[in-house]
Amino acid sequence: MKKRAIALGLALALSASATLTGCGIVKVVKIGEEGKYTGNVEFNAGDDVAAIWEASALPEMNETAVDLTEFLTQSNGDLTALAEDYGKYSMGDSGELSYVVKGAGTVEEVNTESQAGFMTVKLDGYAGSEAVKIQIGPVYKGSSIRDCLSFIKFGDYKNQEEWAAVSQSINKVVAEDVVAPADPASLQGKTVSFVGAFTVSSGSTDVLITPVVLEAQ
Repeated sequence: MKKRAIALGLALALSASATLTGCGIVKVVKIGEEGKYTGNVEFNAGDDVAAIWEASALPEMNETAVDLTEFLTQSNGDLTALAEDYGKYSMGDSGELSYVVKGAGTVEEVNTESQAGFMTVKLDGYAGSEAVKIQIGPVYKGSSIRDCLSFIKFGDYKNQEEWAAVSQSINKVVAEDVVAPADPASLQGKTVSFVGAFTVSSGSTDVLITPVVLEAQ
């Protein structure tokens, strides 16, 4: 009996050991690394934008930008007139209308008094009535860059908060990587070249561009 009891105890011990070292073992996962094991990665707008900026966003905008002087001449005062040719709506075929544009001109004014700062630019070869402005922050109005990119769609995000965060992260990149290096305060009276996007504002003929390229010539 004693030998049987010892044998039974040994068998139970081996069984327990196997259970602890088998499929039933609990793995300790560090906070923030859950997505590696669950497949649910926490949304980070900054990381999303950083991943697409140089590789996708800038090449697409440089390729699709229409010359602003030609655009304003063709539109003849109606900024919605060329929507089918060059425009993109924020919600597919509805919503806000935006365009990707490029151009060059002389900086006539640098406004840093407002939080939503801007430069007024007189376009080369254009004498129309539209006021052309380039945003220089620190506050950036609108989401024209996000809305112009073909590979960013509202349906790819969980909610309105994530959708808005993408635009905010894009504007942060614009402020740090595009506007700050250009040193807007030094550009009064100088010629600049730019690539960017603007959204048509109801009842306004102003063209307020958020730049992705801004360089003094």
